[in-house]
Amino acid sequence: MRHRHKGRQLSRTAAHRRALLNNLAASLFTHGGIVTTTAKAKELRPFAERLITLARRGDLHARRQVARRIQDRAVLGRLFSEIGPRFATRPGGYTRILKLGHRVGDGAETARIELLPE
Repeated sequence: MRHRHKGRQLSRTAAHRRALLNNLAASLFTHGGIVTTTAKAKELRPFAERLITLARRGDLHARRQVARRIQDRAVLGRLFSEIGPRFATRPGGYTRILKLGHRVGDGAETARIELLPE
């Protein structure tokens, strides 16, 4: 039983899952929205929103904490210069998940996770 174990396993090891979330978050911040499976989108949402909250703070310590997760310097700069200030007055809830239906190849349930415009 999985008592007191938060999050989905996603059929991956812990390191693979962490790398997956880092890469999904970087893609989300680069493109503003991505299409993925519903389970991955639901796992990505709190992960990405935590990073946006740190970007709202904008200090050096927050930048270093986010840089541990987002390796691409261009994405990191965009997060702190555009995305963080865009949500400066919003108290959380920076993303939305839209369910799209089932994928043709394997029948997996897909969803689009995107950043809100404001």
